[in-house]
Amino acid sequence: MKPQKGWTVTFQPEGRKTVVQHGVTLLEAARKAGVVLPTRCGGKAGCLMCKVTVPQEEAAALRPPGDAEQRKLGGLLDSGVRLACQAAVWNDLSVEVPEDPLKAAVRRRLEAARRGEEDGLW
Repeated sequence: MKPQKGWTVTFQPEGRKTVVQHGVTLLEAARKAGVVLPTRCGGKAGCLMCKVTVPQEEAAALRPPGDAEQRKLGGLLDSGVRLACQAAVWNDLSVEVPEDPLKAAVRRRLEAARRGEEDGLW
C-alpha cells in the first residue's frame, strides 16, 4: 500500500487529476476534481447515470463490484463499465468519462458545419 497521501485518480479525456483516500467513490473523486458526473439517485446505484469506463488493466484499482452494481450493470462490467457512485478507489487509476450527450450533439453539428465549409457548401 501507498503512504497516507492517497491515490491519484485521473479523469479522461480531460486529464483532470485528484488525490483521494482509500475507499472514496469515483463519484466523490470526480466532484473533488471538478468533473461533472450526472446522478439523480444521490449515489444509491438507482439511476445508472454515473457510468464510467475503467481500462481492464486497472480494474483491480477499484473495489470489486457489489451486488447492486452487478444487478444494474450485468454484462457491462465485463467491458469495464462501472458506476462511479459504487466503485471505491483502492489504487491509482485512470477513468474514462463519457461525453455529455448535449455537448456531443453540439460537437457533431459543429464538425458537420466545418466539413460543409471545407467542401465549399457554405
